[in-house]
Amino acid sequence: MKESENFMYPFFDIHTHCLEYDKKGYRIVNLDFKQAKQILAENNNEFFSTGFHPCFLENFSESNFEKLKFLANDNRVKAIGECGLDKNSNFDLKTQIFAFEKQIYLSEETEKPLVIHCVGKINELLEIKNTLKPVQLWIIHGFRGKPQLAEQILKAGCALSFAEFFNTESLKITPFNKLFVETDESAKPIEEIYFNIAKIKNCKIEDLDAGKRLFENFL
Repeated sequence: MKESENFMYPFFDIHTHCLEYDKKGYRIVNLDFKQAKQILAENNNEFFSTGFHPCFLENFSESNFEKLKFLANDNRVKAIGECGLDKNSNFDLKTQIFAFEKQIYLSEETEKPLVIHCVGKINELLEIKNTLKPVQLWIIHGFRGKPQLAEQILKAGCALSFAEFFNTESLKITPFNKLFVETDESAKPIEEIYFNIAKIKNCKIEDLDAGKRLFENFL
């Protein structure tokens, strides 16, 4: 039996794509724009995030953004995104930035955190942050970058969320108040990821409380 199976703690998964209902802890299920309307109509038991991913902007339009604004005001939607910039996207950077900035403003209007997907465009992303000066928390999800990049992001005031795979040295330098935990698309249970991170950080599970404090605003 794994240590995590005997440990009673309300684990907090701030970003997952798993739609199967999990009663063991707290989590934010990420929905793409097409999923959001249907699932929000059917599920009253969980928290969600929704937005326009930079690689999937085929549904992005002014009319659909107005629909996103309506969905974002649902009390079950606790974060905007995932959104951001991706060097591998088939959509040009100008289009990505336009969609991203619209969602930044939505995050500010709704006073909800922004869950960010960023691949190879961190300088551009941080330049936007510096220009717009948002107040709401930005969480770079699924972070796997090197410690130099982690330090740059943390210095800019963003938080980092770690999933199953990550750079150990980046994890070590991330302060507890900026460290979130997620499963993303992994089948590994959130508690196992917590225990792995706690071992590397040489801390107690309870010290990994950024996610808990994030949820305290919602519960």
